[in-house]
Amino acid sequence: MNYRHIYHAGNFADVLKHSVLTLALSYLTQKEKPFFVLDTHAGIGLYDLSSEEAQKTGEFQGGIAKLLADPACPEIFRPYLDAVRALQPEGTGEGVRIYPGSPFITRGFLRAGDEAKFCELHEKDKEVLLSRFEGDKQARVYGLDGYLALKSFLPPKARRGLVLIDPPFERRDEFLALTAHLKEALSRFATGTYMIWYPVKERGPVDRFAREAAGLAAGSWLRAELMLYGEARADRLNGCGLFILNPPYTLKAQLEKEILPYLVARLGIARARFLLEAGGD
Repeated sequence: MNYRHIYHAGNFADVLKHSVLTLALSYLTQKEKPFFVLDTHAGIGLYDLSSEEAQKTGEFQGGIAKLLADPACPEIFRPYLDAVRALQPEGTGEGVRIYPGSPFITRGFLRAGDEAKFCELHEKDKEVLLSRFEGDKQARVYGLDGYLALKSFLPPKARRGLVLIDPPFERRDEFLALTAHLKEALSRFATGTYMIWYPVKERGPVDRFAREAAGLAAGSWLRAELMLYGEARADRLNGCGLFILNPPYTLKAQLEKEILPYLVARLGIARARFLLEAGGD
């Protein structure tokens, strides 16, 4: 694995993924029963945006920095922005230096009795993540292939929870692998909420995956895409999407009326747009 998220931390794709993640986690906390979270491709948990790598691309400037700088940012983003602001060193002001990955966002929502498992296969990244959750009995780190983790850790004892699948998409057959492993995961834990992130380059593989994932759903599903450009080209990252199985029932309206329109207006580049589809029960 060569992918290093530090070059992309806090970009538009993280904004979509993590703002929706906070809403899904918030929904799980509305019931007293404990819940479980499995993060299959967890990364290092925290990212220093003042680092040489992050500064080289500056992608966070077109993502999280724009939200933090907007005094009119909608209230629905508050849990997400609060999670980011809570990590900033003194003197950062309204800017951003430290960006939380999904493990730290998830950890902030766990209550007594809730549990999270974070998987990271990259040896150095795994060691960093282990050091950040050392001694934490509710949030445990595993140097395990994320797809194998679906077999190893599902179904959870809690019988309710969220599975975040966010691969680096280094494999040419990543969408095929996603579909196959998602099918197996659903056979083990059919009622869980599954949130799959994907990049949008060529439309063909993306649309094929969405059709196949929808065909696996026994319940409801959502497909949400944020497109920075109106035209999809294979030579660039045109946008990204989330495919969500068994989503919170409130999420479709939140995406349609608040999250996606705002992100298109605030982060879009050229004829930006969004896509939202829903199906199932």
